[in-house]
Amino acid sequence: MQSVLEKWQNWRSGFRWSGLSRAAQLDLAFWAIVAGGLFFLFHLHGNSQEIATSRHSLFLWLRTRWVGDYAYGMFLPLASLAAVWMRRREIAAAPRRTDGRGAVVVAGALFLHWAGVLAQQPRISAGGFILLVWGLLFLIYGFGLARWLLFPCGYLFLAIPLNFIDGMTAPLRMFATVVSAGLLNGFGLHVTRVGAGLFSAADNSFAFNVAPECSGLRSLLAMTALMGFYAWYSQKTLAKKWILFLCSVPVAIVANVCRIILVVVAAAFFGQETAMGLWHDYSGYPIFLIGIALMLALDRLLNLDYRTAWTQLAHLISGRASS
Repeated sequence: MQSVLEKWQNWRSGFRWSGLSRAAQLDLAFWAIVAGGLFFLFHLHGNSQEIATSRHSLFLWLRTRWVGDYAYGMFLPLASLAAVWMRRREIAAAPRRTDGRGAVVVAGALFLHWAGVLAQQPRISAGGFILLVWGLLFLIYGFGLARWLLFPCGYLFLAIPLNFIDGMTAPLRMFATVVSAGLLNGFGLHVTRVGAGLFSAADNSFAFNVAPECSGLRSLLAMTALMGFYAWYSQKTLAKKWILFLCSVPVAIVANVCRIILVVVAAAFFGQETAMGLWHDYSGYPIFLIGIALMLALDRLLNLDYRTAWTQLAHLISGRASS
């Protein structure tokens, strides 16, 4: 117990202003000024859209947008901070020297913010904010440190709500309905598809309409964020990181098709009222587990030693043939 208290006191003493070196004091003062500048630019002058609800704050605007399909966005800054913490040793050991190339990034970020405010597009300003934070670190400390912050800062772009993605609702909805109808008929449960609706072809015992909320857009966005972080954490090469991240789209689509199929199966066997009640309302949770299982399976496939696996399979086949 005493050692824990001593560690706590030592940790606290390291943050006393008088106990810091002159260089550390100047560093903290500089970043305090930078934080004030960021507050001025993005909280007081960061938004020219929907001023009645968000005033001029980019951060308040983002808070009003992190609802519904984009509710996952509020958790991504925490995930980004977790990524920084996980790389804290590499960041602490990185060489530090001023890099003039960072000034180009800072200038570009400020231009994006200016353009976003002028065009009443807070999403552009949000991208400028993320780029500005990374560019300042690049400018002051150099790329040796900034490269460890590429993912934590880049990951935040997934938290920016993009309205054009809502246009994917209709094609995702229709695709999931067509695939679900084909699989259900292939399994022997005969259904008729009319638009985005699935109907019993035998006794009209159920009629299920794939609503826009069931298009899979929400699970697609959430799975993209989840698999992006997992790909960065689990994969060793850049190619494998990108492959696993891009697989988030088919994984989310497959999971949503499974959800539609299971709802229709529940309606066929237990009645439409049961299927559209408790199961329909809470089926998203087990389906998300299916998505996670697919993600882990893809991770295993990406890191499988195929030469060893093929050798073992060949020995297994040859052994059975000889017996």
